[in-house]
Amino acid sequence: MNKTVKLGDGPEINRLAYGTMQLPGEGVWGPSKDPEGAKEVLRRAVDLGVDFFDTANSYGPYVAEELLREALHPYDGITIGTKAGLLRTGPGEWHQLGRPEYLRQELEMSLRRLGVEQIDLFQLHRIDSRVPAEEQIGVLSDMKDEGKVNQIGLSEVGVEQIEMARGITEIVSVQNLYNLSDRSHDDVVEYCDENNIVFIPWFPMANRKLADPEGPLKEIAAEYDATPGQLALAWLLHRSPVIVPIPGTKSIAHLEENVGAADVELSDEAAAKLVEIADRN
Repeated sequence: MNKTVKLGDGPEINRLAYGTMQLPGEGVWGPSKDPEGAKEVLRRAVDLGVDFFDTANSYGPYVAEELLREALHPYDGITIGTKAGLLRTGPGEWHQLGRPEYLRQELEMSLRRLGVEQIDLFQLHRIDSRVPAEEQIGVLSDMKDEGKVNQIGLSEVGVEQIEMARGITEIVSVQNLYNLSDRSHDDVVEYCDENNIVFIPWFPMANRKLADPEGPLKEIAAEYDATPGQLALAWLLHRSPVIVPIPGTKSIAHLEENVGAADVELSDEAAAKLVEIADRN
């Protein structure tokens, strides 16, 4: 199993990454309940070899980006992917907003919060159905041409939308909901695999349901001397060489467990058995 993947023509990144969505307060809103602890987790992730961090302007909003800067700036050897395209109005509230002027504004603010002159990977968090998609992709392409964005990604898109966007600019990553128990984006995974586009599954452990020690994966976890959560992540790593899971956690113990999934080698037979178990449950 390949443990790294190339992000477009950019850096080679380890395939077990870290997502920052859990770092802000409840409902992904407001400050972290333990900001120093959050920064310790981020630094420990780097110690464990994590070199790709996924974040967004909407996480907090702004909280996760600020924690990344405080913990990891100047990001030596680290790739940061952030996103814009969702407006927050309260805990658990998310609204599409893809007007070009808003996306440009949020890019400028992300540059400031992260303390960089160029965003490594800038992802459109959602394609706003009220704004022509070509305008949303177009402004990202413009910002890349201006040198403010190195590479561009999409989130929650289908194959047709990816192809439309690729007609305007290079797309190096796609971030969709995908895990062992929700494989509705199998066609997108296949498309990304065929076109060397990194696929970043969010909720890679089904919001930790697949990590439940008493959950459906318990029955074969012992065979691999692994936890159920590690098996769920190992299945994703086995599923395609372009998949980069981004499990998030506020716990160093969970972080260490998650990163350990990179050392779990599944056979094709074991991967198929995991699918059968997930489908039964």
